[in-house]
Amino acid sequence: MYKRNAQGWSKHLDFIIVDIVTLAISFVLAVLIRNGVSGLGNRIYRVLLFVLLLSDMAAIIFFNSMHDVLKRGYVHELSATIKLVLMVFLIATGFMFFTQSGGAYSRLVLGYTAILHLILGYGSRIGLKTYLRRYGDRLSGKRSMLAILKADSAESMVARLNENPAVGYHLVGVVLQDGDAIEVAGVPVVCSLDEVTTYVCREWIDSVYIDCPSEDPEIQKIMRECREMAVPVHYHIPGVSSYRQKQFVERIGGSTVLTLSNNYVTPLQAFSKRLMDLLGGIVGSILAILIIAIVGPMIKAQSPGPILYRSERIGKNGKRFKMIKIRSMVMDAEEQKKDLMDQNRVKDGMMFKLDFDPRIIGNKVLADGTKKTGLGDFIRRTSLDEFPQFFNVLAGDMSLVGTRPPTPDEWEKYEFHHRARLATKPGITGMWQVSGRSEIMDFEEVVKLDTEYIQNWSLGLDIRILLKTVWTVLRGKGAM
Repeated sequence: MYKRNAQGWSKHLDFIIVDIVTLAISFVLAVLIRNGVSGLGNRIYRVLLFVLLLSDMAAIIFFNSMHDVLKRGYVHELSATIKLVLMVFLIATGFMFFTQSGGAYSRLVLGYTAILHLILGYGSRIGLKTYLRRYGDRLSGKRSMLAILKADSAESMVARLNENPAVGYHLVGVVLQDGDAIEVAGVPVVCSLDEVTTYVCREWIDSVYIDCPSEDPEIQKIMRECREMAVPVHYHIPGVSSYRQKQFVERIGGSTVLTLSNNYVTPLQAFSKRLMDLLGGIVGSILAILIIAIVGPMIKAQSPGPILYRSERIGKNGKRFKMIKIRSMVMDAEEQKKDLMDQNRVKDGMMFKLDFDPRIIGNKVLADGTKKTGLGDFIRRTSLDEFPQFFNVLAGDMSLVGTRPPTPDEWEKYEFHHRARLATKPGITGMWQVSGRSEIMDFEEVVKLDTEYIQNWSLGLDIRILLKTVWTVLRGKGAM
């Protein structure tokens, strides 16, 4: 039976176990330092240990803390360890806050545990990586592989197959589809194409790698006979290896397909993001109702018309929806937009931003040329107009964090690479907003930031953006 390499967070289960063990050791040492042996028998500390271990596991899985752990250098590893320790203790602190049990625990125990977890966790990961690099092949056991290759690309393919020791295969032989040679890049040519299955049947071969056109009847025969022998076949799909997208195999309509995507989420990650959206959406919607009750009458007094307005926007993958905002502009703002287009600060009209927007409620140019701002400017500067979008979050059209949804007229001007912004749900906030918000006037920079968000998405990134958003809004930096 073929043993597939681990995927996702389980790929580094050894590092996860080591981190959990080091956290447990750190906690026990912290209790001994603070309370002595008698402290280990205290029930409340056993409960806290259980909470810390669950927090560690949750942080590792949900925030993908072990991603590329084997590739990280010393500094990067230290940074990742600090982030994990902080996340664990934030979750544990949240537990104590909601259960009102913070007073029962010693702050020194938590402090000592955090410091020891940082030191032991970092040291154990560095030690485990060093050990695996030195003895990993002996532990995992290399699997023998036979490669069937085209003569003109055989050397480069052998080099690629041998250059990544983490794959877990040992290339024992090569078969050339066309051409004649004794060896390729130091690997012996073991038989001819028509002798492959006989060779596989009689020798120690764990799997067969094929880099030849599948239309070749001889290749089809080899694949069929390998299936009969229950020997796994790895078929190289031409033209795909150069893509930097995430690649995975799945079944659609009864067919096996290779899916390419900038990024993907697991069902658990999708559920967690939606749960966070629902919780944030409920809190935000309550705040939105209170804000509407306060500023609504003020808007009506200065600009007759509805308090809220619904603007058609383009959502995930081109889905249209109505985005809800508190009205901060006069009723005929869209009609005036055409006359103000020559004052747009964003080149090519991909977005619409003015230094001073006369359509905003209360904005006036006085007789002496002085520009006076009013209620609408205050609403926009403090981002109060954004709060009704929490209703869109509850409806599922938007997320707390995502990309900024374009208007239909902006969308019509999109080039192919701009469309990448629509690969995720639009958000109330996002990478662009916390990286300068309206101070960024280059639309290509906006696209770059949004694409970076999509490619590197994680729940941890969402939380960091949300925290940065609160700080950015409180400072009023870049708001328009």
